[in-house]
Amino acid sequence: MTTRALVITASILAENGQSKGLAEHFIAQAEGRDDLAVTHRDLVAEELPHLGLAELGSWQVAAEERSAEQRELAARSDALIDELRDHDVVVLAVPMYNLGIPSQLKSWFDRVMRAGETFRYTENGPQGLVEGKRAVILAARGGQYAGTEKDTQTPHLKLMLGMMGITEVDTVFAEGLNMGESHREAALKEARQAIDGLVERL
Repeated sequence: MTTRALVITASILAENGQSKGLAEHFIAQAEGRDDLAVTHRDLVAEELPHLGLAELGSWQVAAEERSAEQRELAARSDALIDELRDHDVVVLAVPMYNLGIPSQLKSWFDRVMRAGETFRYTENGPQGLVEGKRAVILAARGGQYAGTEKDTQTPHLKLMLGMMGITEVDTVFAEGLNMGESHREAALKEARQAIDGLVERL
């Protein structure tokens, strides 16, 4: 049985981005496995616009009643949700920008976190509808933030994934990447080794 991994990248530095490099290492390791297939979505190369009222409104209209414009707008979210559902593992390669996630990645979450599709509201609170999946966060940072109050990024990502029902989340940190060459190389080496171990366990 083949495991399908959806790799999401969102670095504005393209090939020079450290998070993109971690994603590429994951993909390279996965390509050595016959039972692991990878889909790569680059949210910078295929940038999503910020979510607007017209697109949000298109989701509230029954499919058969949508106008041509509403069908086009709703199709954007529908396609991303279908892609998410079609994969077993979601790999998020995430740089840290101003202590948060890139706006490109937020635009992706704004479309896949959709009431009635990937979660629903109940009398006991939100319930995730995306079941049987796991996630991997590949976090690349210039400073050292993991485990501190400045790491608002990791809890935010886990909350959004968890709201959709994805609660099994592994995190690989590559930190201190702007704190000298030797520190950077050691951190990246450790992160690549952690990725190797994750790929072996998928």
